[in-house]
Amino acid sequence: MTLILLPPSEGKTGRSRGRAVDHASLSFPELNPVREQVLEALAKVSASSDAYDVLGVGASLQHEVDRNTRWRTEPAVPVSELYSGVLYDALGYATLSAGSKRRAGNRLLVVSAAWGALRMADRVPPYRLSMGTTLPGLGPLASVWRNPLATALAEANGVIVDCRSSTYVAAWRPNGDQAAKWVSVNVVRERNGVRSVVSHNAKHTRGLVARHLLESGKDPGTPKALHKLVNERWNAELDQSGPGWALTVVERDQPGGGPSRSQTF
Repeated sequence: MTLILLPPSEGKTGRSRGRAVDHASLSFPELNPVREQVLEALAKVSASSDAYDVLGVGASLQHEVDRNTRWRTEPAVPVSELYSGVLYDALGYATLSAGSKRRAGNRLLVVSAAWGALRMADRVPPYRLSMGTTLPGLGPLASVWRNPLATALAEANGVIVDCRSSTYVAAWRPNGDQAAKWVSVNVVRERNGVRSVVSHNAKHTRGLVARHLLESGKDPGTPKALHKLVNERWNAELDQSGPGWALTVVERDQPGGGPSRSQTF
């Protein structure tokens, strides 16, 4: 089965009332001991005088930092509603058909600095924490999660469509047999034959790609089959990149400034 890896977003939607997180109900329960360690360390540093420096945020986000200290009691939100921002707006989970939502439940996986790995139906409280953070007493979070995630995701045997940023790739990089089906989704813009990497719009395109895969109802068994499926809507190129593959969506500016088919959905 295809596995689509998503990064979390900085923006998260909270609730004013509701049940707190129930660790026993979360996907990948084997991650719960590490989740507890990370969240306890996060709560401790969030209550300290150097919270902003450690978490890499400004004082304007004090309410989000304070919320980290209440992770045990804050109302939990389904992951399908928790994350906001460019990628998740493009994914448009709420507007997916019932069949696509069922596929999303099995295929989408968010790699989280606080929770390790989450499915769409998991319910967790909003938090402020990046995978690039080093928590006192634990160390760099990418290192903290590396072995636990490798164990939890060891059974993934389909094509792995990776829409994460490099910060989150550092927490789990498929290897061995998994690497042969690991495909990173990249986005470049081409103007007058010159290519440049895009960042903001890359998130948007990755969200659209994830949506397209869910709506297609297909389960590509190889990177080449994935390329064929994505190429139905976008100008896409597939190259082997180290142990894995790179699927590059090329946004070509047309004469007169109009978008190419790779820029529309």
